[in-house]
Amino acid sequence: MKILLSSLILFLSVFSLSAQTIEDLNFGTESTLEVLTWNLEWFPTNGQQTIDYVTQIIEALDVDVLAVQEINDTNAFKQLLDNLEDYDGYFKSGYYGGLELAYIYKKDVIEIIDIYEIYTTSSYWNAFPRAPMVMEMKYKDEKYVIINNHYKCCGDGILNLNDSGDEESRRYEASRLLKEYIDSNFPNEKVIVLGDLNDILTDNASNNVFQLFFDDSSNYYFADTDLALSDDPSKWSYPKWPSHIDHLLVTNELFENYDPASDVQTIKIEDYMGGWGTYEANVSDHRPVAMKITPTVISGLDDLNFSDLTFSIYPNPFKESTTLSFKNVVEDAKIEIYNINGKKVNLISIPKGEASIVWDAHSFSEGVYFVKLISDGNTVITKKLILSK
Repeated sequence: MKILLSSLILFLSVFSLSAQTIEDLNFGTESTLEVLTWNLEWFPTNGQQTIDYVTQIIEALDVDVLAVQEINDTNAFKQLLDNLEDYDGYFKSGYYGGLELAYIYKKDVIEIIDIYEIYTTSSYWNAFPRAPMVMEMKYKDEKYVIINNHYKCCGDGILNLNDSGDEESRRYEASRLLKEYIDSNFPNEKVIVLGDLNDILTDNASNNVFQLFFDDSSNYYFADTDLALSDDPSKWSYPKWPSHIDHLLVTNELFENYDPASDVQTIKIEDYMGGWGTYEANVSDHRPVAMKITPTVISGLDDLNFSDLTFSIYPNPFKESTTLSFKNVVEDAKIEIYNINGKKVNLISIPKGEASIVWDAHSFSEGVYFVKLISDGNTVITKKLILSK
């Protein structure tokens, strides 16, 4: 009897898991900015069925911004936008009436400043078969710059910079040009470079098309690094190879605004559609990769000019110690550090005239912490800090 009961419980558990539907998907929250990249494999790969599925998936995920690639049908994309009551979108028609890159965003949450393409002339077509699409936007009065991409595919895994037709060389050049553009135009902005970048992060330095970003680690970091390094292929974005080739690259202005362990995910939509076969046949051969960004919180101090206030933390994430730098705080300033449960774990007074302090966290457990800058009894700004040992 016990064996039968155990078997029944196991069966019901498995059935419960397998009975998940698209409506059970979720990712977005009211307190975070969610940004997602998704190659939709020549949307709509299965006509109206694909449009209906993608509509349901986007509504269930409830993310703020989607950067999508491989949009193949203008009318189908317009229908998708019409189906999404809370969303608007942007696309630019390409050759033969089709298009490639596009954005979908919550119209009551995201304030669009501008959307445009870069590197559009023929001299850049080798590096960019699809011109990168830039979205300058605001979320809760904070500005962000998102650059949607679809790099050249394929290759033999060997980077040959002496061959301009080499696929790896073309991706390397695309990375170089993107970095040059960001460094020149957005040196102090919150920038996210994302898309189907068609290469892995884990190649050795001599063959890594992203090496320029790795070499400038104080300014750039792949938010999906933990996914790329995982030994579990189910965390990778492209199961058919399998490999992880869809990425989220952030600039240092965003290093402290997300937790790599929990805020960056490859979303396994197939688990909510009855399996990979159904998902691939009706939606895409890529999984979406998404991240949550916690915006900077500023409050109090009516007499403080916030445009002159800076409060930075570097490195972040960090292993043992990190430097907290600030300027233009008034007297009686201090730093309060809280753990993820809201418990205050440290209090550091800021001596008059000091512009930075070092927090030695070797005795603290790894995890997420929140750092408050207190000035004249008011919380000026709160930032997220990640201790990773």
